[in-house]
Formats: sequence, C-alpha cells, structure tokens
Amino acid sequence: MIYYDKLIFELSKNERIGYHFKSDDFKTVTLPSNLLRMEPLDLPEVSELDVVRHYTNVSKKNFGIDSNFYPLGSCTMKYNPKINDQLASLRGFQAIHPLQPTSTAQGALHVIYETNRMLSELTGMYAYSLNTFAGAHGELAGLMIMRAYHDKNKDFNRQTIIVPDSAHGTNPASASVAGFNVVEIKSNDDGTVNIEALKAALNDTVAGLMLTNPNTAGVFEKDIKLVADLVHEAGGLVYYDGANLNALLGKAKPGDMGFDITHLNLHKTFSTPHGGGGPGSGPVGVSEKLVEFLPNPHIIKTDNGYTFKNFEDSIGMVGSFYGNFSVYLRAYIYILSLGKENIGKIGPYAVLNANYIQASLKHLYQLPIKDYCMHEFVFDGLIDQSTHVKTLDIAKRLLDYGFHAPTIYFPLIFSQSMMIEPTEVESKETLDAFIHALKVIAEEAILDPEKVKHAPHTTPVRRLDEVTAARSPKVSFKDL
Repeated sequence: MIYYDKLIFELSKNERIGYHFKSDDFKTVTLPSNLLRMEPLDLPEVSELDVVRHYTNVSKKNFGIDSNFYPLGSCTMKYNPKINDQLASLRGFQAIHPLQPTSTAQGALHVIYETNRMLSELTGMYAYSLNTFAGAHGELAGLMIMRAYHDKNKDFNRQTIIVPDSAHGTNPASASVAGFNVVEIKSNDDGTVNIEALKAALNDTVAGLMLTNPNTAGVFEKDIKLVADLVHEAGGLVYYDGANLNALLGKAKPGDMGFDITHLNLHKTFSTPHGGGGPGSGPVGVSEKLVEFLPNPHIIKTDNGYTFKNFEDSIGMVGSFYGNFSVYLRAYIYILSLGKENIGKIGPYAVLNANYIQASLKHLYQLPIKDYCMHEFVFDGLIDQSTHVKTLDIAKRLLDYGFHAPTIYFPLIFSQSMMIEPTEVESKETLDAFIHALKVIAEEAILDPEKVKHAPHTTPVRRLDEVTAARSPKVSFKDL
C-alpha cells in the first residue's frame, strides 16, 4: 500500500511500457515544423497494472457521499440515486448537440419544459429559466431581473440591496457584482430578520431584500409575511436564496410567503451531483409580473411541438445555449421518481434527522439557539472549554472516525460554529454512529486534548497549513 501512495511519476522506470501502439496503426502525417516538439514529452513510463492500482488507490482517498456521511450544513450533500446517472446516460440525451434543429431535440425540450413547470409548482413561482449554471449564477440573474424591473418602471434610484448579517456569503457578493450597493442589517440572536432593523433600512433607494428561509441557522422566519409586506410597501422586491429549500420541499412554497424571485440549487435539493466545483445548476424563478425579464431563450409549447422564443424585455442570455442539461435532466428524473406521493416527505425527514442529532448532543456542545431546528442547526463549540479544543480540532478529528466535518465557522454570528445538516436520506444507524463519534471526541477533548488538537491521524494527509494550501497550492509533481 505504501508503494502505491507514490505519485505516478515516482513509479516511472525507463522503458517500462503499459501499451504499445503498432506503427501501422497510424497513417503517415507530415506536420509543419513549427508544430513539432523538439524535446521528448515528459510522461511517466509505467505498466498498465501500475496505472490501474495507482488510480484505484487515489479514488479511495476521495471523500464522497457514496462512501461516507457528509453532514455539510447549508450545502445539502444528499445521495444521488444511480437511476439519475443511468437515464442521463441514454444515448439520445448524451449525444445531443445544442446546434441541432429543434425538430430533432423534442425530447430534450420536453424535459426542460416539464422541469420548469414542476419547479414552478413546488415553489409557487410563475415560471423558471434553467439557463443559469450555478446557484450564485442564479443569484446574479435574479438581481439583474430586479434591476431590469425597476429600470422599466423608471425607478432608477433603487440601487440598494438589503442583506441580513446571517446570509450566505454569495448574497452580498452577487449583489455587488450586479452593481448594487449592499446594506447589511443585524439579525436577531436566532439569525432571523430583525424587524426594527429592516424598517430602519427601508427607503426609496432599496431595490430588494435577499433572504433564505429557513435561515442559515436552521430557523424558520416566522415573520416572513411581515418582512415581505414591509419590503413591498417600500417599493422593493423580495429575493429567495434557495439553498435551504430542502427543509420545505413539498410542504411550503416561497411564492406563498411573498417572494418575487427565487433561485434553486438543483445540485442540492434536487439530488444532482454536488462538489468539486461542479456541475451545477441554479434555475431562477419569478412571479408573473417578472416573467418578461427572465433570461433568453425561453422554451414554449405549440401545437407543433416545442420551440424557442425570446422576450423583448429579457435581461438577455446569461450563458451559452441552455444551461447544464444533464443536471436538470437528473432533477427531472428525481422529481418524477418521488412523485406527488413522496416528495412531501423530504422536508419532514430532513427536519427529523437534524433535531435527532441536536437533541442527542446538546448536553456536550453549546446550542446557541435552544428551540427546535429545521433541516440544519448550529453548535457553538464544546460546552467544556477548559482544554481549549476548538471547532477546527473537532472537525479534523471527525475525519479519523470516517465522517466528513460539518461546515465550520459559519454562520459568522457565532464564534465556534458547527453547522450540521444530515439531510433526509441518512438512516438512524448512520446518525447514531455520527453522534457516537462526536460524543467520543467531546470526551477526548477533556481526557486527551492533544490527540484532538493534532488530528487527523489516519488520513493520507495530516493537518495542513490551510492558509498556505489555499494561497500557494502545489498543483503539479514537478516545479514548472
């Protein structure tokens, strides 16, 4: 095993061959002299067995939802059913090309059209655009729609977006990229909107408020209708960050709460692959009065099938062609697999699992919000701080027990945040094992704190200087 911990270049031996191409496999081709390589190509020389064992070993070092529990708060790392991949790999979908005639892509257009309708029904929005490639991209498109709406009404003074201090970091970032000024308001102790702070921030420069519900601390905004009414009375729009929709799926709709614009993370709530930087999809949905501003092109259904249509007041195209087709194809399969009978079970099971973990550990870990949670909750480090074991140490030690750490040090409203989201797919046995690990770590923090402070001990790579790793990563075997 130690031998195959080496990099493929370290396994290289001169003249060792993995595969030999016969010279008559290729036609004689004369290349222009300016395209000829003047020095040998620096590739490893290894056997086929070396390559297979190397990459198999590397794959086992990757942490994934298929092999371990991944309670990453606010990111909804749920299992992706394999039927999604199987059907998305059908040749008719896999080999489709965005430039082929619409008459030959009716099946794909049907999927897009029906996914739009199902997402609209589930969220109470009038229509969606699936053009956007990620959640933050959906935020940007939604904010562009907000600006287009105010501009069409000649309300050019509305240049401010209100964001609670408990919001996801992409909210103020997206608003800034969209050209808005960002005003942050203080939240209540449970992360919900402070009504008095909101009232003080509202004026005729406000374009809208960005909000998620339940919030980042896993608390439902009980005053959501009042919040929406206050923003609307001031002439603004209310934007729904869909990162936490998993808690409400099939039970409550953002449209019914008064939201005008939403974005959804298909790679979270709707069970398509998540992590590693992609692929993603962040459909943006709107109420009826904003439909004309959605990104072009739109897919409409006619007597002759599906076709494209552009809206005159649209914010335009936000990406090449029509988004990440394979991602919302998986979401389409996921929704149909559950059906109306079962999709309403997602939120309640996610909430049940989160409350089970919270109740099982609140005697060892500080619980800043004492009430029941929704789909996720936040611990604020250990109750017993006598040995100065921090949240980072707990997160690293969890790796030794085979669990990915939850989100740490976010939300920023608590100093030692551990944001835990089990999702609806995990069994009681998995939750019990996770709870047991956190109980053992809490005990170790008192009896053997140095073990926790220097974790992990069993992973391929030990604790890193994370600042240096992020700012000066080594991305190649050899210095170039």
